[in-house]
Amino acid sequence: MENKFRDFIARYRDRVSDLEKKKHLAYFNAAVTGKKRYYTLYTKLEIDHTRFLRSDGSYRYVAGMQKPGTLNDPALGRQAKVLYHIYKAHQLPGDLQEAIIELETQVANKFSLFRAEVDGRRLTDNQVEKILETSSDPAVVEKTWKASKMAGGLVAQDVRRLVDMRNQAARQLGYANYHNMSLWLSELDPGMIDALFDQLDALTARGFRQVKGRMDRFLSEKFGIAISALRPWHYQDRFFQEAPRINDLDLDKYYDGQDLVALTARYFKGIGMPVDDLIENSDLFEKPGKNQHAFCIHIDRYGDVRVLCNIKPNRKWMNTMLHEYGHAVYEKYYGTKLPFVLREPAHIFVTEAVAMFFGRLASDPRWMSAMGIISSAVACKMAPQAIKNMQIEQLVFSRWAQVMYRFEQSMYADPQQDLNRLWWSLVKKYQDLDPPGDLSYPHWASKIHIATAPCYYHNYLLGELLASQFYACIDTTLPDGMPLKKGGYTHSPAMGAFFCDKVFAQGTRYHWSEMIRRATGSDLDPGFYARQFAV
Repeated sequence: MENKFRDFIARYRDRVSDLEKKKHLAYFNAAVTGKKRYYTLYTKLEIDHTRFLRSDGSYRYVAGMQKPGTLNDPALGRQAKVLYHIYKAHQLPGDLQEAIIELETQVANKFSLFRAEVDGRRLTDNQVEKILETSSDPAVVEKTWKASKMAGGLVAQDVRRLVDMRNQAARQLGYANYHNMSLWLSELDPGMIDALFDQLDALTARGFRQVKGRMDRFLSEKFGIAISALRPWHYQDRFFQEAPRINDLDLDKYYDGQDLVALTARYFKGIGMPVDDLIENSDLFEKPGKNQHAFCIHIDRYGDVRVLCNIKPNRKWMNTMLHEYGHAVYEKYYGTKLPFVLREPAHIFVTEAVAMFFGRLASDPRWMSAMGIISSAVACKMAPQAIKNMQIEQLVFSRWAQVMYRFEQSMYADPQQDLNRLWWSLVKKYQDLDPPGDLSYPHWASKIHIATAPCYYHNYLLGELLASQFYACIDTTLPDGMPLKKGGYTHSPAMGAFFCDKVFAQGTRYHWSEMIRRATGSDLDPGFYARQFAV
C-alpha cells in the first residue's frame, strides 16, 4: 500500500510541477507588465490546475490514506495529510471554481492598472504615500487619500460577487463559510485564532491608546486643526497600518542614495544565504502597468524564486526588500532531500514570521551601523528613539490586523450586511479613527488583500508573534557572536544556520506547531511579542 501511494505521489509531482511552473511564470509576467495576455494565460493555467485537483477518485484515494494505521512511514503520512487538504479544497463544481478564478484574475488586473488621479495627474502608490507622509496641507492629503480609494469603487461589486461564490464553494465542502474553511484547511482552529486575537487586543489596547493620543496631538499641530477634526487621511498612510512619524527621527534620509539591492545581497551573503541568483531573476523597480505592491513567488519549488518590488530609497522599501527576500531564502534553502509535496513552508504565517524578522532590521540603528549606512555614534544616539518607534509601529500594525481579520470574518459570515458601516465601526473600535462623512463609499474594497488574498491577514499578525519568538530564541542561543540586543545581526553564519537547519530545511515535514516547538523549544507564545513591543 505504501509503494502504491509513492507511485501516486510521483504522478502527482510530475503533473503538478509542470502546471505550477507555467502558472507561476504567467502570474509573474502579468504582475510585472500588467498585460492582459499574461493574465489570460494565467487564468487558463490555473483552471487546468484546478481541473487536475478536482479528480474525485484521487480525492477519495487520498482521504482513505488518512485512516490510522494505513501509512506507517511518517513522511508518507505527512504528505497524505498535505495532499488531503489540497484535494479537498478543489472538490467543487467546475463552473463555480472556474468562475471564481476568472473573476479573481480580472480584479487583480484592475488593481494592477489602477493609478490614483489628483488634479489630472496620475500617481503611483509610492507618490501617494509620499504626499500623505510629507504634506501638511489638509486639503492636499484629503484629496490624495480619497483618490487612492477610488480603486474600491472599481472592484467592490466584483469582490461582493467573489464573497458570495467563495461562500457557496465553502458550503458545498461542508463549512459554514469561506473564512471558516480557509482556517481549517490551513490547519488553524478558528476558535484558537479568535482567542489569540482577543488576547492580543487586550495586550495592546492600553499601549495603543497612549500612543494614539500622542499621534493625535502631533497631527493636530501639524495640520493646524482640532483633534476632533482629524480624519483617516491625516495619519500619513492609506490605511493607518503603519505609524505616522511623530518625532524628529527620520530614517528615510539615511537610506536616500543607498543601493537597497546591494545592501540586501550583502546582508544575506553575510549570514550564509546568498541571494544573487534570486535578485537576477526578480523585478524590483517601478514600471507602467506593473503591480505596485510587493511579493515573492517560487516558480518551481526547486530554487527559481523571484521577487517583485517597486523600490524607492527609503526605510519602507528597505524593510520590504529584507521582508521579501526573507520569504525567498526560506524557499531557496529547503532541504535537498525534501519530497516535492513537502517543499513548502511549514505554514503561511511561518514564512511571514521569517520575512518579518528580517524586515524589522531596516528600522534598527544597530543593523544600519553594521551595514555601514550610519556610523556607530549616530546609531547609539538614535537607538532609544528607534526602539520606541518600532514598538509604536507594532502597536499600530497589530490594531490594523484586528480590523482586517474581524472585517473578513464578519463579511463572510453575513455578506448582505452594510459592509461600509461594518468597516468603519471596526476602524473606530480598533484604530480609534473617525470615519469620513460619507459612509456610502466602499473604502474597504480598496484594500487589495480582501479581493485577491482573502482571509490571509491573520497570518501577518501570527507571523509577528513568531518573529519575536525567533528573536528571543536566537538572542539566547547564538553561539558565534554578540546577541541580537547588542547588534549581532550581521556576518552571523550561526543565525543563518538556525533558520536553514531548523526552519527552512524542514519544509512542511511537520505540522506548524511541532516545527515551532522543535525550532524554538516552546509552543507559539504571544508573550514574546508582548514583552518586546506591548510594554
